[in-house]
Amino acid sequence: MHTTLFPPPGPTGTHEFAMSFTSTPRGARLARLFVAHCLDSWGHPYDSEVNETLTLITAELSANAVRHGRVPGRDFHVRLTSEAGGALRLEVSDTRGERRPAVVPPADPEAESGRGLLLVTALADDWGVTDRRGGPGKTVWATLGTFRLSAE
Repeated sequence: MHTTLFPPPGPTGTHEFAMSFTSTPRGARLARLFVAHCLDSWGHPYDSEVNETLTLITAELSANAVRHGRVPGRDFHVRLTSEAGGALRLEVSDTRGERRPAVVPPADPEAESGRGLLLVTALADDWGVTDRRGGPGKTVWATLGTFRLSAE
């Protein structure tokens, strides 16, 4: 398991958090909690709009990695970076490259699932899917500009 926990900012003032989690509902919950804690340590308190928004995006992407990207015995990986200018980038990688996410409204409006990517689309400034670096699978990423949220 690769872990980078709350290192000091890099030379350009950027931060990075990266960790692998088991492809289970518990792993998805832990990913959400670790991202919330990381954002808090970077100066975005738990009750801030930035923390709440990115934590919700993390929950949705991690749940999708567990539900749709799970390969038995393989973890999913979360990477969070702060970029110059205040933007935050979240990446959730799994090992199922053939199952690409797509935004589709649920067929049944009363369904209890199927709205995760609709939420990500509404909350993130941008999101997409790329091939996973250094291995099989895909990375679903989302960006969020902290300046956008703090200005509202």
